[in-house]
Amino acid sequence: MDAKRLHDNARGFTMIEILIVVVIIGILAAIAIPSLTRQRQKGYDTTAMSDIKNAYSAAQAYFSSYPDATLDLSKLESSGFGESKGVALTVVSGTQLGLNMTASHQSGSKHYTVDANGAISQ
Repeated sequence: MDAKRLHDNARGFTMIEILIVVVIIGILAAIAIPSLTRQRQKGYDTTAMSDIKNAYSAAQAYFSSYPDATLDLSKLESSGFGESKGVALTVVSGTQLGLNMTASHQSGSKHYTVDANGAISQ
């Protein structure tokens, strides 16, 4: 008799309650996913910005030893610069007075340029 009474009083979730929970989870996911994507892209762009700053510092270290030389990516690497994964750095002009480098991340949205004075622009 006790087993039958327990079975009669047992309640589960109704279909409406489950549907409401699923809809709420869907709304939260719709809000969170675009935000996560934007934050990820900001991280990629920040990596490219960091790489161009580090490349400029390595270029200045190289030019302190070789002021009349022309800089390229291999000389930057020998001065201590290492590219981050996914970042493409290009030395457009490698002279000390006309230094110009660009960097961007393959998954980012921004391209950064640094000039001989160290000014970084998008």
